[in-house]
Amino acid sequence: MAANDPLGLLDRAIAQTGAIVAGVRADQAGLPTPCSEFDVRQLVNHLVYDVQTFITMVNGTERARRMWILIGDNWQSAYQAASSSLADAWQKRGSEGTMKLGRLGEMPAAWAVGQHYADITQHGWDLAHSTGQPTDLDAELGQASLDWARQSLKPEFRGQAFGPKVPAADSAPVYDKLAAFFGRKVG
Repeated sequence: MAANDPLGLLDRAIAQTGAIVAGVRADQAGLPTPCSEFDVRQLVNHLVYDVQTFITMVNGTERARRMWILIGDNWQSAYQAASSSLADAWQKRGSEGTMKLGRLGEMPAAWAVGQHYADITQHGWDLAHSTGQPTDLDAELGQASLDWARQSLKPEFRGQAFGPKVPAADSAPVYDKLAAFFGRKVG
């Protein structure tokens, strides 16, 4: 699947992160994550919230104003249900044309798909890193996510959801570069 197929990349991001969520053990729930405001359980909940928010974006409906506890005791099932709904929404809509994205205004639909796979990919790495799972993940997906972030993650979007860019060596693995670009300390 080519890196220029945004829906294919989204499917790969969903599957990759789903495998990582499935690999999280219950005793790891309280571990810290590279997202300083979230422990592992809170990060999985945040991930499900993000995915549900993305669904509302695709469908043009209103998103939840607060991030409630969404995952219950079966994190994998909650993630799978949300991510399957997101994939279905995009398959119905397609990635052609433009869509209205709140304060961003009219944007290419492919840009929004990129936002979704980059977010899911980054949070998958966050969970893998936090729980001792392998972080040598799908390199093509990591590069596509990094390319999207470099093009789209403008300075005005940093500070709330994303920290300041952290330096990463040119020779660093692509996921370390991605994490550093999203403001995570790597190493």
